[in-house]
Amino acid sequence: MRLGMLTPSSNTVLEPMTGRIVAGLSAVSVHYSRFRVTQIGLDPAALRQFDERPMLAAAELLADAKVDAISWNGTSAGWLGLDSDRRLCERIRAVTGIKASTSVLTLFELLAERCERRIGLVTPYTDDVQSAIILGFAREGVEVVAERHLGIRDNFSFGEVPEDMLSEGIGEVASARPDAVSVLCTNLAAAPVVAELERLHGVPIHDSIVCAVYGALKAACGEVPRIEGFGRMFDGCDRQRP
Repeated sequence: MRLGMLTPSSNTVLEPMTGRIVAGLSAVSVHYSRFRVTQIGLDPAALRQFDERPMLAAAELLADAKVDAISWNGTSAGWLGLDSDRRLCERIRAVTGIKASTSVLTLFELLAERCERRIGLVTPYTDDVQSAIILGFAREGVEVVAERHLGIRDNFSFGEVPEDMLSEGIGEVASARPDAVSVLCTNLAAAPVVAELERLHGVPIHDSIVCAVYGALKAACGEVPRIEGFGRMFDGCDRQRP
């Protein structure tokens, strides 16, 4: 099974982290295609980075590798609205004939399946982007009851946020007793601490990179194998590993 990932160009975390997540799945390989993303903001230049054309061009390159599914391993739908990811998946399927998923759509599928409507939100983003995410989530029926954001605009810098800072932020929002916590960014290295923090705080934690892998596996084969060490997202999956 080959999984294709659309990746922001300045992202340094999601590729090695994805490799760690699927390391125990001997029949799964992951392949990446980048397009330029360097800043996250609501100004026209930052928003233009997520124009459909470069994303589709990157998807077509993944199609050359005959991947079984293509996942947008990014979180732009958080501030652009989920319809942007829904349209992207439709266009990827139309252009390549390959099943498509995204990290954010997978997050919302999980929230709906597990009746998690009150969440804590942890991101590295600026005030205006965080506010747009909270409003967008509310339009989809998800209430952010506690949030923590770091005020960073430079996408490369997200990957340098230390693990202890992420753990602190997750702990702060978990104290509000949400149904779940979302770590929304695919250039934050939170995935390795998710399982430990779930045990510590007693709340599910949905990391964006883990969501992208989960969604890609589900799109590719319809079932998600059990993967240990990355939290409750993969709990209850008693199917055989591919």
